[in-house]
Amino acid sequence: MNFLPEELDDYIIQYSENEPELLQQLHRETYQKILQPRMLSGHYQGRILSMISKLVKPVNILEIGTYTGYSALCLAEGMQPTGELHTIDINEELVYFQRRYFDKSEYGSQIFQHLGNALDIIPEIDKSYDLIFIDADKENYVNYFNVVINKLNKDGLILSDNVLWSGKVIEPVQPDDIATKALKAYNALLKGDERIETVILPIRDGLTLSRKL
Repeated sequence: MNFLPEELDDYIIQYSENEPELLQQLHRETYQKILQPRMLSGHYQGRILSMISKLVKPVNILEIGTYTGYSALCLAEGMQPTGELHTIDINEELVYFQRRYFDKSEYGSQIFQHLGNALDIIPEIDKSYDLIFIDADKENYVNYFNVVINKLNKDGLILSDNVLWSGKVIEPVQPDDIATKALKAYNALLKGDERIETVILPIRDGLTLSRKL
């Protein structure tokens, strides 16, 4: 969902940083070969993720929800030379696709893929993080937050995607709409948790920045 008129949205993209060639290739191939290509972060949000990462200068990054690897590559752009990016996804069919693009980048040796349930995998990775990106099944956002908050370093950031959910978060919630209920609960959790400060950006489908105090 875009919250701005299409013409203004196009103008913003035109005068923002260009999309790197490798990510252009990844974008094209995702739309050609992979189901649900709208899940891709895309040019504009990707440049925002890149900029945030460059400002944070993270040593270690955790990503929950890899999809085809676009957002991981954006986040890796700000990672320290000694850093690691650990990305988790449940879709076995995309592992090779992701790896191919990771290895085409300059960050290939620093990106580690994990396949399976993130709630099981995260406690097994002996790392603390400066930057965490949550972009997976919405029903588990609260659970993901609870399992990562103690692994986030002071002044570290949690980025949470799709928190406005096409505007459904301000509409009456249907009884069977589990995702919207979960996102409303997650947004309330972030607002009320005194360990972090939070701001929602109306970018694409909503992006939350939460800094650990």
